[in-house]
Amino acid sequence: MAEEVIKELIISPRSERVREELADADAWSSYAAELRQVIGAAIGKSAADFLTVGDLLVSEPLSDGHLGLRNGAEVRSPQAIELVEGMAAGRGPYCRLAAPGLEIESGWDGAIHLYATRTVISDLAGIHGQSVILQCRDGVPEPTEISRPVEAVADERFWATVAEASSESLTLLCERWAYGAYGCRWFRVTRKNAAELARLMRPRSLVCVASEPKLQPRTELLDDDFTAFVAPLLPGELAYRAYPGGADTLSEVTDAGFSLMLADMVMGNLYAVVPDPDGMNRAQWESPGEPYSDCPRP
Repeated sequence: MAEEVIKELIISPRSERVREELADADAWSSYAAELRQVIGAAIGKSAADFLTVGDLLVSEPLSDGHLGLRNGAEVRSPQAIELVEGMAAGRGPYCRLAAPGLEIESGWDGAIHLYATRTVISDLAGIHGQSVILQCRDGVPEPTEISRPVEAVADERFWATVAEASSESLTLLCERWAYGAYGCRWFRVTRKNAAELARLMRPRSLVCVASEPKLQPRTELLDDDFTAFVAPLLPGELAYRAYPGGADTLSEVTDAGFSLMLADMVMGNLYAVVPDPDGMNRAQWESPGEPYSDCPRP
């Protein structure tokens, strides 16, 4: 954020019942209305025409109103306000919203943390409501830096590597556009469709590739993160279900119609980030393994 952003405003429910029950509380609608008022005023006073989505976490399927949301997407005020209300309500999707001089993120128990200039925060603190508590303090957003960011870019050479790998063996590709069980798409890559899939990838997504993976259901996979698929694996987009944290039994997976399982840890051999249209990598993804630049190339 810009250096002038030095104040934090914490917006939280006045009602203890709302803090405990969130959207299930009878008084939630009153808090939500005043929360929307404060967030709308913050966006307006900051002259933020668009806010950029970051650190997106999608643990449930996106609603129709949020289809197309991804890391790096830009949203206008109405959608930003809806996202903030959803985070406060505990239903998500969760994200960080940022514009020059403004940043918004979720807290606990229905609270929202807003960072803006001293002037904007001072103006917002003058808003009086029956259902919200506004607390001002000096503060800055939590740092977004990660220890091992993915620097490799999904360029022509990367996709040539993917096409070459898929010509010799079964190859699966995961496009992760957000964190969470529903924050990705899976594809079977072939030499014929590799170029088409490259065009489908969205900027700032993390693309991971696995060649000739072991897909047989095995009990040893149940204790760690894995993804299950429906057989057969035809070229193109695949039906899948993510199991973050694993599963209790194999029957839990197979009874749901999934007959193939892939350990998430195998997706760390070939990966890169889809760049922005200008070719720059502005995403922040933790490296799942060795970057593709250390792998054989055609």
